[in-house]
Amino acid sequence: MRVLIIGLGSIAVKHIKALKIIDSSTEVFALRSIESSPETNEITNIYKFSEIPQYNFDFVIISNPTALHADTIENLIPFNIPLFIEKPLFNKIDNEKIINEVFAANLKTYVACNLRFLDCLIFTLDFIKNKRINEVNSYCGSFLPYWRPNVDFRKSYSANKVMGGGVHIDLIHEMDYLYWFFGMPEKVNATMSNKSSLNISAYDYANYTLEYPSFNVNLILNYYRVDAKRSLEILTSEGTIYVDLLKNKVLFNDKVIFTSQKTVLDTYEDQLKYFMNTVLKNKKNVNSINEAFEILKLCLQKD
Repeated sequence: MRVLIIGLGSIAVKHIKALKIIDSSTEVFALRSIESSPETNEITNIYKFSEIPQYNFDFVIISNPTALHADTIENLIPFNIPLFIEKPLFNKIDNEKIINEVFAANLKTYVACNLRFLDCLIFTLDFIKNKRINEVNSYCGSFLPYWRPNVDFRKSYSANKVMGGGVHIDLIHEMDYLYWFFGMPEKVNATMSNKSSLNISAYDYANYTLEYPSFNVNLILNYYRVDAKRSLEILTSEGTIYVDLLKNKVLFNDKVIFTSQKTVLDTYEDQLKYFMNTVLKNKKNVNSINEAFEILKLCLQKD
């Protein structure tokens, strides 16, 4: 198997590790923008889109800064290679033309939202079937300076609006799984700001209210919580479901009803297996570029 990666940052390293676990013989190539980029034993560098056809790649992983995704996808369309696109899809919603071009080319696409493969969420999606939901609260708060050790967080794309950063799309996982659970809301209200002590240009706080016919969802995201918390709370007529995503655990009325030893890092392997065994084989696709674009629109309500 041959895989091309565009954007060789921290997220790409996770995908490469997962690829090697799945198939140790995988050949990994990277499209580099600078010809002096270092070579490694595991990765072969190429430097121009025009070089792509000679390698017969099985698929491409797009993991460069979000603001570059649109141009990258547009450059790749003529090669008719399946696209595995790291979230978020874009940093703007004025790229519908590209969505239409991908559709016209009949390209296989998948946008990577790996929390769909987290055990506690998979369990909860099944557990809420036939339950009357009254309220949902989703929360994700973490400390951006802790994300990438030994890197100045202010120089990362996450902290910079012009590079496509911002908690509202960088943490799109929450909006993605809410859409996965409950579908498209009837109405969305959003508040976003960058008022914290992080002093960055991108939004470091986002608060959404999603209105559904019989309940509302409150979603809060931030970059400045030192004691990380990632949770989902679903209030039903029978009691409260509490999902701790960091511990991969589910409680119902304060009693543990599900636990898993897997971590979020394990989902990268599961996700790539799904992509290779399902999307590449023309089976069900849970998050194509079209669906991801609709979710992105929800996130960018006030941007």
